Amino acid sequence: FRSWSFTIELPTSVDGHGDDKVISYQLNQNYPNPFNPSTIIRYSIADVQFVTLKLYNMLGEEVMTVVHQNQNTGNYSVTVDASELTSGVYIYKLTAGTFVQSKKMILLR
Repeated sequence: FRSWSFTIELPTSVDGHGDDKVISYQLNQNYPNPFNPSTIIRYSIADVQFVTLKLYNMLGEEVMTVVHQNQNTGNYSVTVDASELTSGVYIYKLTAGTFVQSKKMILLR
């Protein structure tokens, strides 16, 4: 596998009242979409979990592992650099404990 860089945004308060508790798991649509060559994926983790965020091509082949680590409750943001991938539609899948969700994204050159 290739080495990919990403940044993680530390948990922040959503309501401005100092409550950092995330009450649900969520995977947001990447932005921008379509993108070239990088995009941002945001997600929320409700409990401390082992988290994976992976990209797959339309054949179902894994092309990138973006996140593969234990993460605390909070809101996260990762920047995905897809400069070595070809144009096309990709699926990104977040797994955290029993939570699994996937979304599509488009890389346009």
